[in-house]
Amino acid sequence: MYLSLRFRALATSTALAAVSVFAGPASAQTAPTAKPNVVILATGGTIAGAGASTVNSASYAAAKVAVDKLILGLPELQNVANVRGEQTFQIASESFTNDALLTLARRVSALSKDPSVAGIVVTHGTDTLEETAYFLNLVVHTDKPIVVVGSMRPGTALSADGALNLYDAVSVAASKDAGGKGVLVTMNDEINSGRDVAKLVNIRTEAFKSQWGALGMVVEGKNYWFRAPVKRHTSGSEFDIDNIQSLPVVDIVYGYGNVQRSTVDAIGATPGLQAIVHAGTGNGSVADRVVPALNDLRAKGINVIRSSRVPAGFVLRNAEQPDDKYDWVVAHDLNPQKARILTMVAMTKTRDPKELQRIFWEY
Repeated sequence: MYLSLRFRALATSTALAAVSVFAGPASAQTAPTAKPNVVILATGGTIAGAGASTVNSASYAAAKVAVDKLILGLPELQNVANVRGEQTFQIASESFTNDALLTLARRVSALSKDPSVAGIVVTHGTDTLEETAYFLNLVVHTDKPIVVVGSMRPGTALSADGALNLYDAVSVAASKDAGGKGVLVTMNDEINSGRDVAKLVNIRTEAFKSQWGALGMVVEGKNYWFRAPVKRHTSGSEFDIDNIQSLPVVDIVYGYGNVQRSTVDAIGATPGLQAIVHAGTGNGSVADRVVPALNDLRAKGINVIRSSRVPAGFVLRNAEQPDDKYDWVVAHDLNPQKARILTMVAMTKTRDPKELQRIFWEY
């Protein structure tokens, strides 16, 4: 069986008619519709994956099902919005690149400026979903809902989660009350901020959580909100994808017991490196033998961002390390991968560590 019962390709003329492609105002012979227009930008991932059998929930091939088939297999989408899809990419998200981020963000930005589009959904593999969601949160200037969604099981699996996740994402993107809250991630009935959410579990469907809690829940197409984001985002951001041509080279080095400075030296030799994120232990701790290596990089003009590999909490400035003395930046509550995203975006405007620190506090 190629697709699940929810994501099967429907071949009847009735199902084909269910896929709405909006291209402008209705003709005089067509009754106007009150349903909003939502565009799904598909990039691949597990939500477009397929396994060899229904019991393959963890062993499968990602990025196999085209967006048109996803939409055809879920006719309930037409109950909440006029939906059309675009196949932006068809890849597993661990293979996402900076160029892919830029391409996707530019398309999201362009669609957000289209007055006929009410909201945008991005289907995405879960491995780097949080990074893409945060990038869009920083660089797309709009108050329209942008929802990033994925699944932990392919559509062919028993108890596949992709169909409901996608339905919820379209429902949220079509709702006016989701506007102005930044980029959202809708999975497992929860609505999380693209800034805060992280993949904390693999295999299970409740993989994405925020240490500060979900913004709300979506149940049977209705949103229930409990908090709002306070960090700067989207229309309130000083960054704009329309002004970003490329992203600087920023890399991550991992802290662990018995770590050697050679790990920093190796990454420090990366051509064009402009910043390095140190994923430290505990409160962003840095081993004594690694500190000189990071300071050597700082002396060469490479910025040092002190983050933590611990999934919750936040890094305190001048605790564990004298950040003021070393001219380092702390990542606040951002995990290393999101700290890399913000560093890249911030360094399209400044290399001043004091300005970078301000940006980390505000975003």
